[in-house]
Amino acid sequence: MQRIRTDLDDAIRREDELATASRTPEQRQYLRNNLAQFWDAVDRTFALAQSGNEKEARAQIRLSLQSRQEALSSAVSRLLVQNNESEEQAAQQVSHIYDRVQRQVYIFLSAILTAIVLTSLYMIRSNRMLFARLAELSEQRSELAQTLIATQESTLRHISRELHDEFGQILTAMGSMLSRAGRHAPDGSKLREDLREVNEIAQSALDKVRTLSQALHPVTLDEAGLESTLDWYLPTVERQTGITVSYEKSGNPFPVEGGMAIHVYRVLQEALNNVARHSKAKEAWVRLRFLPQMLDLEVEDHGVGFSPDSKRRGIGLVAMRERAELLNGTLEFSHPAEGGTLVRLMVPREAMDGHGR
Repeated sequence: MQRIRTDLDDAIRREDELATASRTPEQRQYLRNNLAQFWDAVDRTFALAQSGNEKEARAQIRLSLQSRQEALSSAVSRLLVQNNESEEQAAQQVSHIYDRVQRQVYIFLSAILTAIVLTSLYMIRSNRMLFARLAELSEQRSELAQTLIATQESTLRHISRELHDEFGQILTAMGSMLSRAGRHAPDGSKLREDLREVNEIAQSALDKVRTLSQALHPVTLDEAGLESTLDWYLPTVERQTGITVSYEKSGNPFPVEGGMAIHVYRVLQEALNNVARHSKAKEAWVRLRFLPQMLDLEVEDHGVGFSPDSKRRGIGLVAMRERAELLNGTLEFSHPAEGGTLVRLMVPREAMDGHGR
């Protein structure tokens, strides 16, 4: 009996700790009183039975113990009902809290997604505007480069013709006049010797003017095209720089004239100038290939080499790239296995055909 009482007391204590219902002190006291009265009735009943008063013990059970048991059962039932109601209320509160949290999470996620979408749309629009602006600037830069190069070539052509025609004619006339004057001077006289020396100076000046005129803008480009110009220019480079230039031409030649020819010539000229100024090489190779679909020009040296991506790029390299773009071609820089630099210009055949038309 004592074990039952102990277990029951422990169960009530645990129920009071874990119950979801919030009980008042009066409810807790009411349960304790009913339980105490029940155990008091049980103790009296057992005491009467142990003293031999079985009849009074049975009467005590009917009159007191049963009523105490019913009161205790009623109290426990009410508490159980209260617990069930509290559990239902707690479940409803948890459900409401969950729904509220879920709605807030959905609202938060919707706000985040909306912000992401708006930001993405803004970034896309900004990038499109930026790329459009870059494309516009690139087009303007290309047009400006084309205008500058065309202006430069026009100026050089004009100066070249002025040197060749005006100064050349003046120096030629001076030479003729000096020759005639020298023939009229007495043989062996000092005057005749001076006239001959002045005539030689005039002829030397005429040669230099013609060389400068050709360097500024070769007349053969307009008169005979690219191939004839290279046949004249490469030996001139050898004489002026002391660099041995090996020239190789292959394929079935097709016309390269006018503006296309001057761009190809300028790329070759700048490449050979770089060989002479920076490579410290004593030999260079020039290859001109007339391929079915393109014109392929290579300039190779085995000198010290250079990096076209260096921050200290000269204006010459920039001009070479601009001219390649004007030709709708590509310009490549590489390093041969023997060292040095290989410059390669590739121009599509249709670009030259379209330019020619």
